[in-house]
Parts: sequence; structure tokens; C-alpha cells
Amino acid sequence: MPISSLPLDDDTNRNLIGQSFEGIDTPAVVVDLDVVEANVRRFQAYCDDHGLGLRPHIKTHKIPEFAALQMTAGAVGINCQKIGEAEVMADAGLSDILITFNILGPAKLARLRRLAERCALTVTADNETVVAGLAATMAGAGQPLDILVECDTGAGRCGVQSPEAALDLARRIAAFPALRFRGLMTYPKAGAARAAADWLAKAKALCEADGLPCPVVSSGGTPDMWGAGDLGTVTEYRAGTYFYNDRSLIARKVCAVADCALTVLATVVSRPTAGRAIIDAGSKALTSDLLGLEGYGFIPSLPKASIYALSEEHGFVDLRDDADRPAVGDKIRIIPNHACVVSNLVERVYAIRDGKVVDILRVQARGRSQ
Repeated sequence: MPISSLPLDDDTNRNLIGQSFEGIDTPAVVVDLDVVEANVRRFQAYCDDHGLGLRPHIKTHKIPEFAALQMTAGAVGINCQKIGEAEVMADAGLSDILITFNILGPAKLARLRRLAERCALTVTADNETVVAGLAATMAGAGQPLDILVECDTGAGRCGVQSPEAALDLARRIAAFPALRFRGLMTYPKAGAARAAADWLAKAKALCEADGLPCPVVSSGGTPDMWGAGDLGTVTEYRAGTYFYNDRSLIARKVCAVADCALTVLATVVSRPTAGRAIIDAGSKALTSDLLGLEGYGFIPSLPKASIYALSEEHGFVDLRDDADRPAVGDKIRIIPNHACVVSNLVERVYAIRDGKVVDILRVQARGRSQ
């Protein structure tokens, strides 16, 4: 799955191509394409071996070229969280899109109708108000809009609260000519994928017994992805972070340090004391998400160091337990706690192979929160 043919961002440093990533101005996001390709191949092969449709969540990278890479590898379609993300992907030619978010309001619904006219679109709903808005918006369309009922299987986010409620909403969807009930969707609580699958199996059985076919049962979550093949009733799996991996997944033993494709490149700008360094990557370059961890990232070259605090532009690094202390001007690479948030903080990523810059890609769906 070579990515060497991806288009260069003309607005950025063309002279970096072919040069060491050390020449990139900081803070910056660096992506190792060899690691990305290995991550994509590995989980796609797992899903293929277990008869699961893989539907990657593009919120992790927000880059159409990377979504196309996942489709070429065998994904059945892509998952977006917002209409704005889906519009960017459709503009780039991605043709099978699932939006997993309740869509409300005249402006968003008008955009949804236009989007449905140019790609195979599926959306989710967990209440009658959303369903009624979708039905009114799609009235008179050439074909019905596919809907999955979102189910709260224990994560406490959106979703109907019981299998019986899922059946009730499925009936309401099926009653509208402009809509088509296609199945069930959930985002399980981490570590509870098996219980979620059992919940979905009950809901599916209720729907089918009522004469409502349920061809799609969609679950997801990178933390539990290596058990996805054992979930029985699940037909497709949505995962995003597996594309890059991050420190939170290392902590969960989902991946190794070597599987983390995205790093934040930062420069040491100050050494106020022997045991402290200040870097130019703060909360605007490294996410403030902790995800149950201590500190704000892992520095592979300084494994005993701790990024113990962030301000907007400064990262505070405790070096007291690490003998290999960097000097002012040295550059370090940081594996962030949560890669998905970092993608939304930058305009471009620097793609490397063997330590050299081979491409610069715009994060086209960055900031598309509506």
C-alpha cells in the first residue's frame, strides 16, 4: 500500500522533501508511513480472517488520502462523526460513509440531504425527534436514507436504553417511506465489548421477530479491537486510533511503542534547572487528555522522563530520573496520550520513511465540528 504518490501540499516546505525530519520546524506532527501501512494491514487482515467488515473512523487522521489507503486495503466504508468531516471525504471521492451522530437543525439537515445525493450515506438516530427530522428532510428523495439505531450498551453516551427501545425506534423508522432501517450501532464501554454484543444480539432478535431485517450490527473501539472477531452478532467494526496508535493504547497493551506512527516533534527551548526542560509543545500541540495516565506523553528517547504539565505553548519535562538529558536546541519526539485530538490541532502532517520527509499532507477535515 504505497503512499509515495500522495499529493504534496504546495503551501508548505517543499525543500524538506528527501531531507531528515530533524529539519522540520517545531512543534510539528510527524507520521511514519511504514508504521501506518503495517497497522492498516494488520487489523484489516484480522477483520478479513474473522468475516468482519472494517469501517475505519477517520476522526483519527482526518486526511482523505489516508482514508483512501484504508479503503484500498479492504475497508467496507468509512465512519465520520460530523457532517463537515463527511463532506470533506465525499469531496475527495469516498463513497460509502456512516455518520455516527444525531443530526438536528435545518442547516445540518439541508447539508445532509445534499450529501446523501452524492454518496452512499448511512446515519444513526436514538430518538423520535431526530428520526422525524431525517424523514422530513429526505421526503421525495430518489432513495430512502439508511438509518442505524444507536444503542447505549453501557458507555453512558447517546443511545436507546434497552433492546425493547431499539425495536420501538426501528418500527418508527420503518414507518417513514423516506427512511430505511438497516440495523444497530453502538460504541461500547472499553472492556465491555462482550456484554455489548449480547445486548445487540437481543435487540437484533427482537427486530427480526417483528419482521424488521437487521443486516448491520456495528460495534467499535480500538481498545477492544483484537477481540472483535469473537463478538458473534457484530457484522462490522469501527476503529480509528489503530491507524496511528498512541500512548493510551500502549498502556492497554493493544500495541507496542514501535506500532505508534504519529509523534509530536518538539524542541527543547529552555533548561532552567538540571532536572527540568521546557519544550515548545504545549496544549496546542499535545492534547491535555490524560485517559487515566500520568503526564502528557511518552518520549521514547527519554523513557524515564515525564511531561508533567502543559501550558498553551510550553511543555514541562521532568528529567531528574533520566541520565540522557537533552540540551537547549535538541529535538525530541513524543508519543501523545491521544492521537485523535492531536490531529485536530495541526494544519499538516509530515510523512516520513526511514527518517526522511517524503510528503506533507493537509489535515483537510481538521476543525470540521459541525
